[in-house]
Amino acid sequence: MNTSKGAILNRVFLARLAGTAVFDPNGDQLGKVRDAVATLRTNNQPPRILGFIIEVPPRKRIFIPITRVTSIDNGHVIITGLLNMRRFEPRTNEITVLSEMLDRSVTLIETEEKVTVEDVAMEISKTGDWFIERVHVMKRGSGFRKRGASSTVAWSEISGINIPETHQGVSNLLGTLANLRAADLAAVLHDLNIKRKVEIARALNDERLADVLEEMDEASRVELLAELEGERAADVLEEMDPDDAADLLREVGKEKAQALLALMEPEDAEGVQRLMGYEDYSAGGMMTTEPIVLTADTTVAEALARIRLSEVAPGLASQVFVCRQPIETPTGRLLGVVHIQRLLREPPATLLGGILDSDIAPLAPEATLSEVSSCLASYNLLAVPIVDSNERLLGAVTVDDVLDHLLPENWRKVESLKRESESN
Repeated sequence: MNTSKGAILNRVFLARLAGTAVFDPNGDQLGKVRDAVATLRTNNQPPRILGFIIEVPPRKRIFIPITRVTSIDNGHVIITGLLNMRRFEPRTNEITVLSEMLDRSVTLIETEEKVTVEDVAMEISKTGDWFIERVHVMKRGSGFRKRGASSTVAWSEISGINIPETHQGVSNLLGTLANLRAADLAAVLHDLNIKRKVEIARALNDERLADVLEEMDEASRVELLAELEGERAADVLEEMDPDDAADLLREVGKEKAQALLALMEPEDAEGVQRLMGYEDYSAGGMMTTEPIVLTADTTVAEALARIRLSEVAPGLASQVFVCRQPIETPTGRLLGVVHIQRLLREPPATLLGGILDSDIAPLAPEATLSEVSSCLASYNLLAVPIVDSNERLLGAVTVDDVLDHLLPENWRKVESLKRESESN
């Protein structure tokens, strides 16, 4: 099909379209398709497609009317006209198709059999309007966790799509979101109602949900954590960076925080509780208690192997802290720092004790945000060591920790509102 002539497929399955790149007529990529917007009609008539939700940098979701779409083909969507950068907000009687329809339980009218929606297809009518005419459904399997047969039926052959569902699945929806980064998935959750947020949160594994919570604004993550069962909430907190877990527990209230700490593994709870004892905007309140800590007799090869671990954040991977035993925080006395550039220049068998940078002055946990910022800037560091009065390493404050505290509270929402105001 020649998309340069504005060709459009007659039938488009929307779950498959999610993540497809969106281009302007000049071939410049504008963003990606994240969902479609439709309006339900009376008498079980097929819903009318109003347009697409497009994600444009930086993680902003806007609405593109379907009338602006000139081409839909495998791998791309082409639109025309100027973008309205106002953040998408659903109106009354509008539904976000993938977020609300996928995984719903509906009934086949002829057999009264319960089936699950796996995908929906929009088709173009003779008038040029788009309607959801087809629904791909899966029948219930006979055995435990077995999938049943799947088929594509007409919209008129099902009922119950507009009936509120208490426990809606999320497996097909998550399939459209699987490749999103944690920050992007957090933006998706922001636009969903709390019921759907909780359903998705419960389907994510602990590590993935922890990453997403770290990217959410304060109000949203407190709201979501409150909906999780105690044991699950504690498991997720254990997977979060200790400083982020401490920040979140400060926000949920003292009684709730103590209950969750009691459910956490003692070692994890101890580190988080220690951080909660510091003032929020102090070095102690901002630091992570899990920097890379090694001894002086560790080799360069061993240090690089630690840095290569995928779970190490970029800010912490920029340097290793060399201490006397024990090397779990609070450690023995801090001896110095070895930067990754030095590690890359030295022979693999070189011992860290011989290449220490001992000129970096560590900070006390009481140091202010201004003092931490000045230290990072003065020494061109991505992380600064925090020590107690006996020079034992307590943790490290990274650049991203400082930025989180320099920006205003709920800065994600503030930035979004600011861009919307500027675009109007």
